[in-house]
Amino acid sequence: MKRCFRLTRSTDIKRVRRSGKSYAHPLVVLYVVKSDLPATHVGVSAGLAVGNAVKRNRAKRMLRAAMNDLIPLTDPGSDLLLIARAPLAAANIDQVREALSVLLKRAGLLSKAYGV
Repeated sequence: MKRCFRLTRSTDIKRVRRSGKSYAHPLVVLYVVKSDLPATHVGVSAGLAVGNAVKRNRAKRMLRAAMNDLIPLTDPGSDLLLIARAPLAAANIDQVREALSVLLKRAGLLSKAYGV
């Protein structure tokens, strides 16, 4: 995922977590807050429940890679926070991509071109 699409400041991540609407899946939790900016920004997090540092970093890399494919399909103007859950460490990229597309559909963020 390109750096211009990332939420990098901890204050932004806390704002999305505190005031965002959440959507849960067994692999990942999605928090969504509408923003005034013309692009979608995504933050990725993985807690200790996911595993050791190697597993957490792998989970975050998979979330970023899956979102990289889905960002062009999302409607702009939202801040997203993806929080990895423990089963994500054992999942493959196709399962992660499917989980994210389900969550984005539930949140109403996928564009009409995707076939929602």
